[in-house]
Amino acid sequence: MKISDFMIEDVIYVTPATTIKELLTVLSTNKIGGVPVINQDKKLIGMLTDGDVIRYLQPNGRTVYDLYAHVMIDRIQNFQQKLDAALTMNVTELMRNKQIITVHPDSNFEEAVKIFSSHAFKKIPVVTEDDVVKGVISRGDVIRFITDQLVRHDES
Repeated sequence: MKISDFMIEDVIYVTPATTIKELLTVLSTNKIGGVPVINQDKKLIGMLTDGDVIRYLQPNGRTVYDLYAHVMIDRIQNFQQKLDAALTMNVTELMRNKQIITVHPDSNFEEAVKIFSSHAFKKIPVVTEDDVVKGVISRGDVIRFITDQLVRHDES
């Protein structure tokens, strides 16, 4: 079995000019958790997930507790201020662009299973030898494919 047998070919992606606000709309509208970032030649230049956005928006803070009274030292950055600033940022400021793990359309199914089992990725980009994005594969795709194979096998 090859990756091309079950990858999603209709890839939802963003470009370096996409803002975080636009990214959030893409993720929410399409009910997805991540997208590849591609250049004008459709080459992969980064990956961005909902987790990357959430980690960025995480408030910075600390709490100090007194023995007799709870005393909080307020260093928590205002979430709304951080969100407002993030919305106008380009995705390139949050995307991961180093050590992105990819698979090729002709890679074996087991390659994707191995990657998903050893990393916390939700999606893996499927690229050609010259990094042109041809598809994506998600954990859900792998589970559906396995289930389909098991159901077909059991019915035979």
